[in-house]
Amino acid sequence: MLIILLAAPSAFAAGDPEAGRQINAQCQGCHGIVDFKAAFPKVYSVPKIGGQSYDYIVVALKAYRDGDRTNETMHAIASNLSDQDINDLAAYYSPAE
Repeated sequence: MLIILLAAPSAFAAGDPEAGRQINAQCQGCHGIVDFKAAFPKVYSVPKIGGQSYDYIVVALKAYRDGDRTNETMHAIASNLSDQDINDLAAYYSPAE
C-alpha cells in the first residue's frame, strides 16, 4: 500500500501537543535515543520521529494500530492508542505550522 501525503493543511483533527508530551514515554524509549537500534524482531535502526509531519505520524500510528503496517513492537504500543492519543502525539512531535 502506497500512501502519499501532500503539503496541505492537515485533514486530521487537531491534537494537543501538551497532552502528547504527557503520553510520549513509550515513544521516547526508542525514538528519543540518537542512533538507537532495536533488536526485535530483527536488528534495525529506529527512525527519528521528532520533526515528522503531523499527517505522516497520524497515518503511521493508525496503520501500526490497525495492523496495516507491520512491526510487532509498534503494533503492541499503538494498539492501546485512541484516535485522540494519536492526534496528540502527532501534535507533540510535528513542527508547529
